[in-house]
Amino acid sequence: MASKTLIFGGDFTLGKEPETYMKGVNDLLDGADFRIFQLEEPFLDTLVEGAPPERLTKTLDCVVGKVDLVTLSGNHFYDYGEPGVNDTIAWCERSGIAHAGGGANAEIAKQPAFIEKDGVRIGVLAYNCVGSKKVFASADRGGAAGLNFTRGFVPCSMLDQVHTRLERDVWELKAPQHIDEDCMGFNFTDVEAVLAFAEDVRRARTQCDVLLVYFHKGYVHRPVTVAPWERLLSHIAIDNGADAVMGSHSHIAHGVEMYKGKAIYHGLNNFVMYVPQLSPNFKGQVHGGKDSNNAEWVKRRVERFGFVPDPEYPTYPFHPESVYCPVAKLILEDGAVKSYRMVLMKVERDGVPYVHGQGPVGQEIFDYMQRITTEAGLNGRLSWVGDEVEIHSAD
Repeated sequence: MASKTLIFGGDFTLGKEPETYMKGVNDLLDGADFRIFQLEEPFLDTLVEGAPPERLTKTLDCVVGKVDLVTLSGNHFYDYGEPGVNDTIAWCERSGIAHAGGGANAEIAKQPAFIEKDGVRIGVLAYNCVGSKKVFASADRGGAAGLNFTRGFVPCSMLDQVHTRLERDVWELKAPQHIDEDCMGFNFTDVEAVLAFAEDVRRARTQCDVLLVYFHKGYVHRPVTVAPWERLLSHIAIDNGADAVMGSHSHIAHGVEMYKGKAIYHGLNNFVMYVPQLSPNFKGQVHGGKDSNNAEWVKRRVERFGFVPDPEYPTYPFHPESVYCPVAKLILEDGAVKSYRMVLMKVERDGVPYVHGQGPVGQEIFDYMQRITTEAGLNGRLSWVGDEVEIHSAD
């Protein structure tokens, strides 16, 4: 059986002049056997209140034939309610594009999607791990496949405790407890949801040659940090049959890890992103139909994320380090993963991501990816193979 290549990109959305922003990735897409990315926003056949004209599904015409499967488990999937969910899925289906991680209800949203070529069958499961919970599909409402979590509040005086489980766990309390001090809110992994997820992975494993699990996860705009729960969920995915784990959401790259010989791409950052409405210099309307207030927006963004977007990147207003965008690439032989790799991209001031191999810019991206991997305490080690980067373990 001849070798095959699979690429998996991070967050993707288009707007005005969509062909312009695709020009840096067209050759990459055209040269792969299997093409997958995370569709970051819903699109509409008919505009609803608050949706800009470029949110029409016709904006995506230029990607038809260039992508085989999209994940839909992003935190924006319910931005336009049921019309956005339904129209996005309908566009996928009439365009011949498989989709995972979103659906008309929770049961459908959590189903795996499959693509096949020359007898090699790829399965994909996709989940939202970050919320907000309004985006999670339910039994009678569409949305993203949610990997549920529980919001808990811990008194500030107890934040330094060594053990988070107390003698009397919260579910054993028979009456509300009054706490007369400030609390910090945390999202705790829902054990029942994780057990159900593990069963989803085991079930999908029997239906394909190569199984990928995608998580919408990660600290937004924060360099380096990979939370322990991200690693735990990724390990559980591999323990139950996944051949690789992909992640995006944070709009900045995060490091890579090898676990039991399988790769975990903790943060693929952005694949192609056109979001001028997030720029401090944007004039017009933002989501919801309200006039933008950029002075207030800049203040909130600095307070929350600690940076102001570079005004020289008007359509790509992210963290300065967000210009480095890895794309996962798998080399498949005889229906199995032979090599885990990355293709390296850098976004320039025109907002277009450009692929770089060995050379000054490629080495700049390579060094960045190795640094953030090492600083996060991950065991991934990188080496050049031609103009691609291979991932192996330091262990």
